[in-house]
Amino acid sequence: QVQFVESGGGLVQPGGSLTLSCAAFGLTFDQTALLWYRQAPGEERVRVAAVSVSGRATEYIDAVQDRFTISRDNAKNTVYLQMNNLKPEDTAIYYCNAGWFHNAYDDWGQGTQVTVSS
Repeated sequence: QVQFVESGGGLVQPGGSLTLSCAAFGLTFDQTALLWYRQAPGEERVRVAAVSVSGRATEYIDAVQDRFTISRDNAKNTVYLQMNNLKPEDTAIYYCNAGWFHNAYDDWGQGTQVTVSS
């Protein structure tokens, strides 16, 4: 059974930074692309960033381009999301999953809450 465990969220002031981590279990980690999603209050979950199997290819939504960086460590079965210059509109619960254009699994972790507020 696939399991995703997200961590690293918190409360941060606008302009601040956070790094999220997600450990994945039950899948062939080094053979799958990985995704970060986020879900703001009252909104649907949306895809934020993707990283290829090798880590050399990445993709971001316009809203986070040049502020967020997705990366992976295949030796640790972990995917990261470095978030800089955070804005209040980045406030959401952040989730990871496998895949590129959309999530490969219907299983989701508990997510990690990111709150950007002064």
